[in-house]
Amino acid sequence: MADDKKDGGKTPKKGVVKKGSSRKEALKKPAAEKREKKNKKDSQLVIRLNREMRDRFVALCEELDTSAARELRGFMKEFVRKHEDKEK
Repeated sequence: MADDKKDGGKTPKKGVVKKGSSRKEALKKPAAEKREKKNKKDSQLVIRLNREMRDRFVALCEELDTSAARELRGFMKEFVRKHEDKEK
């Protein structure tokens, strides 16, 4: 049986991680991107709401090329800013 590969199968395929290295190491980001994000999202808020309202909101967000999460985070930031200003 003849070997179809000229190099004896030793050339790694594109996108394949070398043996002994992790995928994380292979996909490491440049130094500038390694810095931790200032507004890292590390928490969740679970809410109960009417299905129809949720569906209408999500559909509208899709039409406006945004996400429901992005819009809710924006609302929360503005709400906190507005009400914290009143307290001072």
